[in-house]
Order: sequence, then C-alpha cells, then structure tokens
Amino acid sequence: MKKALFMIRPYLMFCLLTMWVGSAVYGQAPKRSIKKLLSTKGLVALWDFKEQEGQPRKAWGMEDYPLQEQNGTLPRINEGPLSGYSALFGNKAFLSLPNAEIGKLNIYGKNQGVTVVAWVKWTGEQTGFVGGIWNEYQDGGKRQYGLFVSLPYYNGRNQVCGHISFTGKPTPPFPYSIDYSASEQTVPANEWCCVAFTYDGQYIRSYFNGIFKARTPELIDHTKGFEGYPEGLTQSKNPYYFPDGMGNNGSDFTVGAVLLKAGMGNFFKGQIGGLAVFDRALSNAKLKKLSTAFLEVGY
Repeated sequence: MKKALFMIRPYLMFCLLTMWVGSAVYGQAPKRSIKKLLSTKGLVALWDFKEQEGQPRKAWGMEDYPLQEQNGTLPRINEGPLSGYSALFGNKAFLSLPNAEIGKLNIYGKNQGVTVVAWVKWTGEQTGFVGGIWNEYQDGGKRQYGLFVSLPYYNGRNQVCGHISFTGKPTPPFPYSIDYSASEQTVPANEWCCVAFTYDGQYIRSYFNGIFKARTPELIDHTKGFEGYPEGLTQSKNPYYFPDGMGNNGSDFTVGAVLLKAGMGNFFKGQIGGLAVFDRALSNAKLKKLSTAFLEVGY
C-alpha cells in the first residue's frame, strides 16, 4: 500500500504541474507577475489585455482607464505574459482613451518623470507605436510621451524608442521630432520581449528585456544641411539628453497607432500582452525585475 502511494504522489505532482503550466500559458498567468507590477511605486495604469475583442480593455491601478477599440476590432489571443492573453494588432485597428478621460495618465512637467513598459511580440515589419500620449498632426502636433518599436528616421531602426516632447511640435530646425532614445539592442521579430523607456526630467533611456545599454555618440541620419548643423548632428541616442520636460499638450492616450498628417498611422503589428505606465522614472534594477514577468510563463 505504501509503495502504491509513493508511486501515485509523483504522478499527482506531474498532473498538477501540467495543469499549472497549461493555465499559465492559456489564460491564467501566475498572479505574482501582476502583483509585482501593482506593488511598484508610481503605477498609474496596467493593462493585461484579458478582455475579448469588442470589449474595452480596462486597467489595474489608479483608475480602470477603459481603452476603446477604434477602426475595427482587436482579436484576443490565448497567449500572453501577464494574464495569459494578448491583443492582436495588424488590421489598422487601435485603442484609444479621450483626452478628457485620461486623468493621471496626463503626466507632464519640467522635472516630471515617466516610465512606459510593454510586453510585445512584434512582427518586425514597420514602425509600431505601442502606447502613450502622442499626436503628430493636430494643431501642429500634440506630442507628449510615447513608446515605439522602430523609429528609423533618426537612428532608431528596429530598436526600442522612447519619445518625449515639451512643445508637442517638431524639433527645430528639423521637420520631425528628433527627441527620442533608441536602445542599443534590436527588437527581434515574432518573439515575446519587454520594451520600455524611462524619462527622469533630464535623460530618456530605452530598455530591452529590462537591460539598458548606452550608445556612443553618432552622426544622426537626415540632419545634415539644416541651420546650425551643416555637417549634421552628433549625439548619443541612449541615453538621450532632453532637459526640457514634458508638455501638457492635450492629446488622447492611444495604443497601437498615432495621428499623422495622413490620418492614423505607425500601426503596431503583432501582439501586446501588457502595458504599464508609471509617473516616475523606474531604476535599472526595478525594470530588470519587472521585465522578467514573461519568463515566468516560459516566453
């Protein structure tokens, strides 16, 4: 009898482990991932994308900040690092919260910090806006803060890019806003990873899987011949020095797209399984810990 019980116990343990792994990957990720994020000081909102398509995506945190689908629906995929689910972007649909409802997401000020963290599986096809308050066209531009994957025009191709603006408009004398950090590491296609940036009122820093790597000063593409820059602009893209602060520029909070001159664009293609916004610049150590949430379910 004792021998039989001894043999049954390992089998039961195997079954329980199998059930846990299955639930983690297909719908019920370990709660410690979300608890770790919720217990982090400065959290404003955390979306885990557990809702079905057609439903508002609601946040944990200060408010539920319900993101509404625009220009179509976003299918829910049974795979994701936080809730076990993710939203599939790629049909030019996106999520939006009107400026009048963004509340504490309206992070701005001369010395104000911000952090945006996301868990994504990007297709690698094009520039993709992940999330933030970023509008490149209305009233000459209402940029504020935004997380992108791949901004190639100013040395950010296939990299994690954190964008900050004070005026909301292009960076003089250039035609577009140049004020973004770009990670030294590139973002792989079709792999779950953590992308993030921080801003502490002085420097913008981009992180890949929780790791910050500095870039040496380099000549920035498309900057030659402008007033004051006959030979072009040389600077470091990570960290990126930007002491101006963030403006209070009145745009909506969007996920997956931004408003351009031709309409909504910079559509993210792939899956987003988590998005968090903090009203301070998180430390390197804290970002490294938070970024590993996706490793807890085998991604």
